[in-house]
Amino acid sequence: QVLLVESGGGLVQAGGSLRLSCGVSGLTFSNYAMGWFRQAPGKEREFVAAITWRRATYYTDAVKGRFTISRDNAKSTVYLQMNTLKPEDTAVYYCAAPSQWGTLRSLIATSDYDYWGQGTQVTVSS
Repeated sequence: QVLLVESGGGLVQAGGSLRLSCGVSGLTFSNYAMGWFRQAPGKEREFVAAITWRRATYYTDAVKGRFTISRDNAKSTVYLQMNTLKPEDTAVYYCAAPSQWGTLRSLIATSDYDYWGQGTQVTVSS
C-alpha cells in the first residue's frame, strides 16, 4: 500500500516562509518522480512543482523563484520550501506520486499521478 503524508502547513503572514514535507512509503522512493499540487477554495487542483528521480525540477510560473522542491531519498521524503509567500498562495497543498517509476512524459497534470496525500492547509494573511 502506497501512503503519502504531508506536514508543515500553517498560517503565515505575507512575505513569510513555510516548508512542507511529504513522507512516502510503499514504493521504492528513489525511482519515482514526485509532485506538489494545490487547491484553493472554488478552484481546480493545480500543479505547483515536480522533481524527477534524477532530481530535475519543474515549477509553475506563479512560484518560480519563490518555491523550491527537493527530495531526500534516504528519508523517502519530498519537500517544498516556500518563500516570499503571498495571499494568493493560500490553498490546500497535496503531494503526489505516479504509479510508473522512472522518466515520465508529463509531470504537470493531476492525471499524471496515481497516489495522493491527504493535504495540508497553507494560509497566507495580508
